[in-house]
Amino acid sequence: MSHNTFGHLFRVTTWGESHGPALGCVVDGAPPRLALSEDDIQAWLDKRRPGQSRFTTQRREADLVKILSGTFEGKTTGTPVSLLIENTDQRSKDYGDVMDKFRPGHADYTYLAKYGVRDYRGGGRQSARETAARVAAGAIARIILGKKIKIRGALVQMGPHKIDRARWNWNETEKNPFWCPDAKSAAQWETYLDGVRKAGSSCGAVIEVRASGVPVGLGAPIYGKLDADLAQALMSINAVKGVEIGDGFAAASLTGEENADEMRVAAKGNMGKKTPEFLANHAGGILGGISTGQDIVARFAVKPTSSILSPRNTVTTGGKNTSIITKGRHDPCVGIRAVPVGEAMMACVLADHLLRHRAQNG
Repeated sequence: MSHNTFGHLFRVTTWGESHGPALGCVVDGAPPRLALSEDDIQAWLDKRRPGQSRFTTQRREADLVKILSGTFEGKTTGTPVSLLIENTDQRSKDYGDVMDKFRPGHADYTYLAKYGVRDYRGGGRQSARETAARVAAGAIARIILGKKIKIRGALVQMGPHKIDRARWNWNETEKNPFWCPDAKSAAQWETYLDGVRKAGSSCGAVIEVRASGVPVGLGAPIYGKLDADLAQALMSINAVKGVEIGDGFAAASLTGEENADEMRVAAKGNMGKKTPEFLANHAGGILGGISTGQDIVARFAVKPTSSILSPRNTVTTGGKNTSIITKGRHDPCVGIRAVPVGEAMMACVLADHLLRHRAQNG
């Protein structure tokens, strides 16, 4: 199976399956002499780790990361950094009933049709378990970006229920199990998701990721656009079905006057030059594929978890009609744990473009 690598100068290759002995990634392109320890990576993996509340899968994985290569005396050497995360709580027997059936909404059928082989235990490479490796890679990307660039994500919609943006408070994302910036909505979501979970069903979600402190000039015209690479990275996350940058699809209903991010002369910037100040950010911090210096804003939609307890019509691998119920430990809303994954993919893309910008422009 090819296509397990993304990035140009900051390149990430992930490997491993949901119910295999381990998973991980190889990060190539990290500059030398960066301080890097397992604790630097573990802090971000702990945000994504399963089993932290009744609203996520009860699979108990410590997700402890091990650095196997690429560092010496606590610093990167410029060689590939290999990271290992062991699987310790697989229950493959939970999938015995679906080994000969295709789960509706899942990639079971397409994987088997394409490759002629399918790992039915949790989905193999299809599983959202693969995203742990992305979060580990994102931790290294954040070190490359430095402290001036801050990346934060939040759940802004669960099922049909959206947050009230007038109540947005970043501090609230650390106080509830949903990474929700609206305390009132978070309380309402608890009741809603409890009902979904007890019914054996699932729901979708929308996640918003923002990066502040991004310098002007990241990205390149035409085929190297920052927003194109960001959209591809977010779209590659398991269960994601839609991505938008800035106002996204809402921009289609605006007039030219409303959509224009007007500018005025701001205070003097570097070398005494006067820099423009934007009065709005409908573009999401990217114009012509190049960062403007404003916040980079992206949102992505995650579909409901395909593995549910409600009976669904399907077919067997032998071509017979049947029905299916998927038992096991599954997220009633996989979008919750997609928040740190979205942050990581944003970090990886920005780190890649930062290195590409330096390579071309010095």
